[in-house]
Amino acid sequence: MKPWLFDILACPIDKHFPLELYIFSFETKPEEFESIINVYRNRDINYIKQEKIVEISMENEKLFLKDNIIMEKSPSTTYLELIIASINELDNITDKTNLDISKNCFKIIKSEIKPKIIKFSENVNPNQIEDLLPELFFINKIKLEIEIESGLLFCKNCYRWYPIIETIPQMLPDEYRDEIKEVDFLKTKKNLLDEEFFNQDLKPFNI
Repeated sequence: MKPWLFDILACPIDKHFPLELYIFSFETKPEEFESIINVYRNRDINYIKQEKIVEISMENEKLFLKDNIIMEKSPSTTYLELIIASINELDNITDKTNLDISKNCFKIIKSEIKPKIIKFSENVNPNQIEDLLPELFFINKIKLEIEIESGLLFCKNCYRWYPIIETIPQMLPDEYRDEIKEVDFLKTKKNLLDEEFFNQDLKPFNI
């Protein structure tokens, strides 16, 4: 499961949104995270342009953008609002892996990239949009190329949880869920979740 999918997932039972996401492991290797960080830190605009992730255009003296997150070409103000909303979804993600590099990526987005995008959105200057390309590149790479191998989606409204197994979110109605398999999954991840989580009225199964 890629983090971008989390932006649109709602609980299939009560339609609550957003869910909470606990990440237990990534399929993505640490060196891939490192590569994304290096491109961002080096701010190689020519390389980022060659990747063709962010498309910039001017029409009637108005700035338009699109990328792999905001796929419809949008006026800059609309685009930036949507990107900020996508970043805000990260507040509902908890990285429970043992990878410092992945945690650092989420920290960079929240502490460095989000404030810069917000500041730019308050006074959009088309002549300076390329200065924002490393930030937009970074968000797109993390959201759309990083693969979550194992995790758990949780609805804090109805207390249902859904495992992510081998990159696939298992979001079936209660009657179609495999109790033995999913309880075993929860037991194997018990050390990654605190006692408070298990003290809730988890549905449809608990341990």
